[in-house]
Amino acid sequence: MKENQFSRTALLLGEKEMEVLAHSRVAVFGIGGVGGYVVEALARSGVGALDLIDNDTVSLTNLNRQIIALHSTLGMPKVEVAKARCLDINPEIQVRTWQCFYLPDTAEQFDFTRYDYVVDAIDTVEGKVQLAVQATRTGTPIISCMGAGNKLDPTRFQVADLSKTTVCPLARAMRTQLRKQGIYHLKVVYSTEEPVVHKAATEEDPGQRRSLPGSTAFVPSVAGLILAGEVIKDLAAGKETP
Repeated sequence: MKENQFSRTALLLGEKEMEVLAHSRVAVFGIGGVGGYVVEALARSGVGALDLIDNDTVSLTNLNRQIIALHSTLGMPKVEVAKARCLDINPEIQVRTWQCFYLPDTAEQFDFTRYDYVVDAIDTVEGKVQLAVQATRTGTPIISCMGAGNKLDPTRFQVADLSKTTVCPLARAMRTQLRKQGIYHLKVVYSTEEPVVHKAATEEDPGQRRSLPGSTAFVPSVAGLILAGEVIKDLAAGKETP
């Protein structure tokens, strides 16, 4: 086997499977605490093309958990920072960026038939539901991240069908909304940990503090790596090389 930057991955997945990854296009919606690690792992695993979708810029409060957040990247569009990082990892990777929020009124900008897989790492229920609906319509594989905020135990994440989830309030809301769309199954990563009550909630103005979830460096990153791992395994196992 000729040595290259993906040689160690090929030892586990196989050469044919690496060819499959090299010819795959994955869309990652949301390049934050979870999505940034998804992008990192996909690029390092040899996925040949990525579409990155996020409207935000890197902010000071991102520094505690987001892999693309550095003092040198503050104020820069997250999708452009992630693209530059991907190209530095693999100069041959194809990366397209979309600096926008994914919502029902922007959904038509994205042709899901071009994607081999979709990763949902966004925060809004409305957007997450639309992603599931659009992927279902086109038969595009999708995996969705449920709530990773207000959690402290990264060992509590599981991969499951949405119908089998427990505890997670976001998963509960997703089930309700997707049933209205006639969708009863969705592959998700979720946590069985009860949301942690903010320590600041007992201080003044607790209502405002609760509106922003607490997060750490070691919880959303684990969720992102689990998501990426599922994408890699599914792609390598389920597609013929072009």
